[in-house]
Amino acid sequence: MSCHRQIERALLTLALAALLSGWSTPARAALKVFACEPEWAALAQEIGGDAVSVFSATTALQDPHQVQARPSLIARLRNADLLVCTGADQEIGWLPILLLQSANGKVQPGAPGYLLAADHVQLLEVPVRLDRALGDLHAQGNPHIQSAARNIAQVIVPLQERLALLDPERAGQYQARGADFRKRWQAAVARWEARAAPLKGVPVLTHHKGWIYLINWLGLEEIGVLEPKPGVPPSTAHLNSLLAQLKLKPAKLVIRAPYDAPQASEFISARLGIPSVVLPYTVGGSERARDLFGLFDETIDLLLRAAK
Repeated sequence: MSCHRQIERALLTLALAALLSGWSTPARAALKVFACEPEWAALAQEIGGDAVSVFSATTALQDPHQVQARPSLIARLRNADLLVCTGADQEIGWLPILLLQSANGKVQPGAPGYLLAADHVQLLEVPVRLDRALGDLHAQGNPHIQSAARNIAQVIVPLQERLALLDPERAGQYQARGADFRKRWQAAVARWEARAAPLKGVPVLTHHKGWIYLINWLGLEEIGVLEPKPGVPPSTAHLNSLLAQLKLKPAKLVIRAPYDAPQASEFISARLGIPSVVLPYTVGGSERARDLFGLFDETIDLLLRAAK
């Protein structure tokens, strides 16, 4: 047999062995995670690593209450293995439509692939009376839980366990990554709380009732809200009335999210001579807030700078 034929046969044998190896140990597909908000997408990525493929339905520049149930979102949810959303009716205007139209049994309420973060957090501002005349109230409580780092911590284990349930072959990987993230997160929370100590008791105004968990966590004092009722745009009359009230107890800063219209905050800021602060609200809300750690680094730095 010629040397050329021997080389040819050797290469053919190697190719066949590689092919058979591929058949015997097929690559496992990444678990598809559909997150309603960027914070849960970021958390799923931290715990899942390369074992998950994560998609966020919204960005930090969108009001999570006001989202269109677009065909592209329906298509994404149709192929998802796990749905992770805030819950507490935050997505009530669009998620039910996505769930219905996707017809994906894996991610319907009650299925293993359906996870709501708010189910694992102590909700604040639970209304004693539901009345549409009072504005955009949520029956279960305020859903803006992501503004407190402690709340993020409460969702780590439930999400880790759900990933392991849906993908038991990689349960060890999820457990290891979840434990590592939890350790790093606890250290970061302690650091943030120590740095934010000067913020205790600082009186603030907020554009929308979307910061109560941050305020409660850091010990700030919310003394007024620019919206007369949740979800109702501020009117000039309401802002002037608020200014009159603030003569008795002035605020040190006014807070809004990137998606809030700036006019009302700037109006108050100019008349009171206090900073108007745009906090990132969630992952992606600023250049620095590219992940969960950057989100809270940026939030506390902005608050400290404005409070001075």
